[in-house]
Amino acid sequence: MDRFAAINTFVKVVEKGSFAAAADATNLSAPMVGNHIRYLEAHLGGLLLNRTTRRQKLTELGMAFYERCKTIMAELEGAEADALGLHAAPRGILRVTAPHSIGSVVLPVIITAYLEKHPEVEIELVLNDSRVDLLDQGFDVAIRGGELPNSGLIGRSLAPLRLVPCASPAYIARCGEPKILADLAQHQCVDFTGSSTPGVWFFVQATGQIPVSVRGRLRVNSGHSQRAAVLGGLGIALLAEVLVSDDLLTGKLVRVLPHETPLSRPLHVLMLPNRRPSAKIRSFVDFLAAELKS
Repeated sequence: MDRFAAINTFVKVVEKGSFAAAADATNLSAPMVGNHIRYLEAHLGGLLLNRTTRRQKLTELGMAFYERCKTIMAELEGAEADALGLHAAPRGILRVTAPHSIGSVVLPVIITAYLEKHPEVEIELVLNDSRVDLLDQGFDVAIRGGELPNSGLIGRSLAPLRLVPCASPAYIARCGEPKILADLAQHQCVDFTGSSTPGVWFFVQATGQIPVSVRGRLRVNSGHSQRAAVLGGLGIALLAEVLVSDDLLTGKLVRVLPHETPLSRPLHVLMLPNRRPSAKIRSFVDFLAAELKS
């Protein structure tokens, strides 16, 4: 039995969650999928999966073997892409994940222009304000705000997100408007839990960065949820300018502390490090970086 075929089948079983789903993904029968797994287990001298009629779970051996195998398969896919000439012309499906703030306002325009330039590429955009595992969740590219995580991913800087402290007119009428940074301690602040410094907002003054501790009854992991809470009059939030620019123009939201400058949030595009980027990844990242120059 072909060992690489068996390894590929094993990876699909883990990723898809069952023999039947792996069979569909590999165009094999479920019994043949089972044969591949048993072949590997015999070759390795131990169980890879504990299986019942209802579920399956990786053994310790299976988990260690899977972590190595998914890297091997990623390298193999990269080698096949080279051989097929996919690095010469962008084509195929590109899976991108991004925060709601930039993903709902800025990215659609950029993606539309990119797709017009590269007609053989399809893009699946998934908006998520939480950090994701590119390899485990099958993403090619991630756009993330905040400091670059020490994750081993390849990062490229984009234009930082400018932030705006804002509240609704109803909240200001009810609770008053902060005049200085220290006043924020007396207000309900809707904080973003995805920040690298939750509970602390940073502002830039002539003397440097000023940290300001904030608190409130609501903390969320989504910029859209922050905006909705602030529009509802719950409190003050530090929001991406691109997300609330229309609200500020129409008066639905009001900028508070207008003489203070919040520290911008760094923005990066991230890729996996363990293979050469395919043409679709490389061209998209280059296009994105050109549109969002840091």
